[in-house]
Amino acid sequence: MPSVNTELGGISELFMLLASIAYMAAFVFFVLDLVKSSKAINDVEARLAGEQAVASERAAALAGVGGRPGASAALPPDAATADDSMDYGSGRPRSSARVAVALTVLAAAIHGVAVITRGFAANRVPWGNMYEFCTTGAFFVAVIFLIAITRKDLRFVGSFVIGLVVMMLCAATVGFPTPVASLVPALQSYWLVVHVSVAVASSALFTITFAMSVLQLVQASREGKVAAGRPDNAKFMRVVPSALSLENLSYRLNAIAFVGWTFTLMAGAIWAEQAWGRYWGWDVKEVWTFVIWTVYAGYLHARATRGWTGTRAAWLSIVGYACIVFNFTIVNIYFSGLHSYA
Repeated sequence: MPSVNTELGGISELFMLLASIAYMAAFVFFVLDLVKSSKAINDVEARLAGEQAVASERAAALAGVGGRPGASAALPPDAATADDSMDYGSGRPRSSARVAVALTVLAAAIHGVAVITRGFAANRVPWGNMYEFCTTGAFFVAVIFLIAITRKDLRFVGSFVIGLVVMMLCAATVGFPTPVASLVPALQSYWLVVHVSVAVASSALFTITFAMSVLQLVQASREGKVAAGRPDNAKFMRVVPSALSLENLSYRLNAIAFVGWTFTLMAGAIWAEQAWGRYWGWDVKEVWTFVIWTVYAGYLHARATRGWTGTRAAWLSIVGYACIVFNFTIVNIYFSGLHSYA
């Protein structure tokens, strides 16, 4: 059995702490970006309302009738946000968002060093217990988010995604502190690399779609209130694309993650046959992995063929992610079985 390097494990924990601090700073700047962009939009709208009122008064004074519509104005570069296509605008990036993304890149780099040193300290891949699952999962979430924003302007969801990353690191440090140690015999297989890595990557994508589904529900509620002429109490959501746009992108990302989760289920069955001599044994972890697969399969099928769009689709996506969280926490901690490695 390979020996472990506790000193290198301590260095890994230090890097993990530094990454948490950098993520927290990025979270603050993402929130600041939402606040500043919302304020800038409010200022532009107030100015346009004033210009329209002046134009109406002049037109009424000249013609004795109601005025013409006021002229529109483009947002200043620092207030330019993603449109419904979520493509980047022509203006320069918002300053707070630019700083937030830079901090996220820095945090992810430090986080990657922490994960790699943990692996070297244990002489294996660093996802053999709850602490390592959580820290590696958070790293995947951050990296996939950074990859996604190179294609689409998803900075508006940064505060929610990075907030979840911070929560995952806090849960790992406070709830599941685990010293560097060797793997239990059942995990000493190359299938650990294949099965768990794909599961973590899929869960990271599901984390991003969860954040987008929550935003979709908030945005849909806001849009309904505005359409009904009621006060807009969630003005910060003006910097977020429409609920329909959020739903469409979330659906596409969920479809990609579902393919990964399907592979996870199949690879787990093959690994189970090698480790325990059967493909399926109704172990509680196996059951909940299948439950998650069923929920997301139902989500994709209902939206594609049954017209389950809008808030119903968002809630199905949220229920699927709740099952992932339950499988990772409650099942691992409170249910005994062959997969209990907490």
